[in-house]
Amino acid sequence: MNAALLRHTWRSNAFRLVIISLALAGWGSLGPIIYSQFGALFRDLIESGVFPEALTSFGGGDVFSLPGSIALGFIHPIAIILLGVFAVGFSTSAFAGERQRGTLEIVLARPLSRRQAYVTILVSVFGFLGLALAAYLVGSVISASLFAVIDEIDTSLLPLVWLNGVLLFGSFAAIALAASVSFDRLAPALGITLAILLVSYFFEVLGSLWPDAAFLQQYSLFHYLQTRDILVGEADPFGFALLGAVIVISVVYSLIVFPRRDIAAPS
Repeated sequence: MNAALLRHTWRSNAFRLVIISLALAGWGSLGPIIYSQFGALFRDLIESGVFPEALTSFGGGDVFSLPGSIALGFIHPIAIILLGVFAVGFSTSAFAGERQRGTLEIVLARPLSRRQAYVTILVSVFGFLGLALAAYLVGSVISASLFAVIDEIDTSLLPLVWLNGVLLFGSFAAIALAASVSFDRLAPALGITLAILLVSYFFEVLGSLWPDAAFLQQYSLFHYLQTRDILVGEADPFGFALLGAVIVISVVYSLIVFPRRDIAAPS
């Protein structure tokens, strides 16, 4: 890892990190508010049979329990878009974007190896994601406390929720970095990463809403975001292990491929 590149990366992304963290904190506060005000009503409607049972859960989240509300915020497209700024946008442009602009050679011309550059960016993106996810959970806890529903979850389990979120979005970031070091242009790196993310999300949502397609969920990385299960004490360690394996495989691939690549002159 290179300290100078690390400082530059954090300094150049500080404002973006603050804005996204504040947005996620605000977004995280909405779930407990909605649950505290309307959770009992939603529960009564579900129990009355007005809504089909298949629609009571969306990607592992719901609106009639506090753990479900927090989980629903995590899996919602708004949270994914905000976190995707770092997990997808920043990561894919880290090398492919620099290469496309013709500036990667300038960075690597310094006493900085490719592996050092890669590890520095990897550490940075995991730091960004960790702080952004912590902001989401802080917003949820503050909101739940203000509306007197915090006692419905075991707050000692929140670090596991945070770790699960870091592993999920970190796996997409690791995939994005693997794509970034593989191409000289941003478009293919971004396209591959977005395709993986969108297909994974589609499988999870479709499987949670349509029982006949439930088997697709096991092929989705989002299926292993177990926010509600963690908060009710029913988390499956396999999900953590699988996400960790995706990260390790992507990192090993990048550390092998990036140093061996020929970087031609920009065209």
